[in-house]
Amino acid sequence: MADFLEGLSDILFLDIETASGHESIDKVPERIRDEWLKKEKLLSKTEADYDPGSKYFERAGIYAEFGQVISIGVGYLVVDQEEERISLRTKVFSDPSEKELLEDFKALLGKKNWTLCAHNGKEFDFPYLSRRMLINGISLPEPLQMAGKKPWEIRHLDTLELWKFGDYKHYTRLELLASVFGIPSSKDDLDGSQVNHTFHIEKDMDKINTYCLRDVEVTARVYLAMNPQPQQFTLEVISIED
Repeated sequence: MADFLEGLSDILFLDIETASGHESIDKVPERIRDEWLKKEKLLSKTEADYDPGSKYFERAGIYAEFGQVISIGVGYLVVDQEEERISLRTKVFSDPSEKELLEDFKALLGKKNWTLCAHNGKEFDFPYLSRRMLINGISLPEPLQMAGKKPWEIRHLDTLELWKFGDYKHYTRLELLASVFGIPSSKDDLDGSQVNHTFHIEKDMDKINTYCLRDVEVTARVYLAMNPQPQQFTLEVISIED
């Protein structure tokens, strides 16, 4: 039990929010637009009334080649065993320049031997961040480097993978896990399907950042719920600026 509690401080919980690279398909550079239309045609091959370009606003943000990172929420745990309290220290990285945003996040990753943890992180957050860093001309920080490493040398945790218990055809939303563990929802004011509209049309980054940090908190709470931490410990959330 003590080893588990001591190891918590090395985990960096994270969540990213992404959006389409441009507000509309008309503003996408020609070469990228042509590639999107080819991809979109494959996505829509079963639709008889497919309208080229119609899915860009709705779906481009989930693909790193056509989207952008607009917010990165992070959190780490501090354990006070005497007081039986665990503090989640959270911070959000947000900048009009995606490159600046990613460079700030990279600087944080260089401060400690972090183990990264996200829900569906191995399929989405970690590869998306890596791809967008390379597209922006940023070398990958050590925690995101996978080439040449043995599987046990890659310090990535994924609450979705942990919940699968080897059942690789099984997908469980973070919100469902929060529900079954009795954890408050992060979807009160916003959900993932609304982020692109909130970013491009409403231009409300505060709303997106708040949602992003709530997902970080839920991910940390789910991770704790799936591990044998003392049930009497209380968790408090503290937002930090620097």
